[in-house]
Amino acid sequence: MAVAKVIEIYSSSDKSVEDAVRQGLKKASESIKNIRGAWIKETKVQVDGDGNITEWRVDMKVTFVVD
Repeated sequence: MAVAKVIEIYSSSDKSVEDAVRQGLKKASESIKNIRGAWIKETKVQVDGDGNITEWRVDMKVTFVVD
């Protein structure tokens, strides 16, 4: 029998949403084994005074199998 756990993490990048997701999963994998997937719950942007995007932010749920 397999047991899975879900945690919620936030990550950001000045490049793209995809980069924010990759960075978040990479950092999580440093302390969590057996990551099986992620659900991107929310995407946000930080903007400067001229309306230019300066940072992409994601809120995601990461699923991993418990040993």
